[in-house]
Amino acid sequence: MDRRTLLCGLLALTTPVVATACGPGAPTRRPGVGSGKPGDRIAALADVPVGGGALVDVSTDGQLLLLRPAETELRAFNPACPHAGATVNPPTGGSVACLAHGSTFDPATGEVRSGPAKQDLTEVPVRVMDQDVLLA
Repeated sequence: MDRRTLLCGLLALTTPVVATACGPGAPTRRPGVGSGKPGDRIAALADVPVGGGALVDVSTDGQLLLLRPAETELRAFNPACPHAGATVNPPTGGSVACLAHGSTFDPATGEVRSGPAKQDLTEVPVRVMDQDVLLA
């Protein structure tokens, strides 16, 4: 049994509403582009705050971390921590963090700041067109 199934089961016991989000019809999102293809719209530029970031769904099965360190700069990363694959959080307090084991990453570049991760977050090419963020 994976962690998601276990957590959904435990939460369903205490919060019935969670059962809908965790049930068999709930989409399974994995870090990365999933079945997304170049040209697919993944977010509105306005959904990514300047100086921050957001986790966004890609197609029906993927998820990316968008980072916007400046008004005219936007980068996308696979949100899987290179240490053990847990999904990192959008930046808070000047850092992107993996809460599973404590690795931190630079919110402008995805470079590892502290371990146990030894590698940077993997960048995914995107482009902005007409205020939409598209897979490149």
